[in-house]
Amino acid sequence: MNTKNPNIAIKAENITKVFGDFTAVNQISFEVKKGEIFGFLGANGAGKTTTMRMFCGLSVPSSGTATVAGFDVYKETEKIKKSIGYMSQKFSLYGNLTVKENLDFFGGIYGISRRELKTKSVELLQKLNLEEEKNKLVSELPLGWKQKLAFSVAIFHQPQIVFLDEPTGGVDPVTRRQFWNMIYDASDQGITVFVTTHYMDEAEYCDRVSIMVDGKIAALDTPANLKKQFSSKNMDDVFYELARGAKRSAD
Repeated sequence: MNTKNPNIAIKAENITKVFGDFTAVNQISFEVKKGEIFGFLGANGAGKTTTMRMFCGLSVPSSGTATVAGFDVYKETEKIKKSIGYMSQKFSLYGNLTVKENLDFFGGIYGISRRELKTKSVELLQKLNLEEEKNKLVSELPLGWKQKLAFSVAIFHQPQIVFLDEPTGGVDPVTRRQFWNMIYDASDQGITVFVTTHYMDEAEYCDRVSIMVDGKIAALDTPANLKKQFSSKNMDDVFYELARGAKRSAD
């Protein structure tokens, strides 16, 4: 099922995910534009990763409709997987393989030809300043290098959309900023970036942000508009105000 609007990368309508008696994602609806950096913010347990897994074809929604890269999340999951890149918060490379072996392995999975893979690998190693470390096991690299390499591999095949699940968790502020520069570069190449994070300051780096509270979208807009709406100077205050409002409604 192809989306009618070619400028929309992701479209969700009342998407819900239920585990037994627990509703992890509760009837959320939104669109992500092509080439956009879309932040999916919220505290741990807010439903961010569950939503992302549904969009990646790794989990079937309980109800609602959604398309990713124009493909239906129920019927066309294999087409979705070929159109996206994915980087999990738990790191998505093989630590017992070298840097080069990881590039060769994932290049093969993505269907990159040997000639193109050789060229792209050289370019990537140069860009990340990892030429001298190409024969090192990935497990031996510092965390920041691992994260940047994992992101580079996630977009190795130039996907339409890349999903990043808490990509900067545990890294220092300087590395976080370097990582976001890589995200900007990917967006400039036309790749749509869907990123989950619980770091509220990272909302400032996104074109638009959706803030999840208890499985629901509590707010969705540009960072500037959200701060204006809540008369706030930073996204932390916006989030806490939304969380307090959700708690009062529940009570």
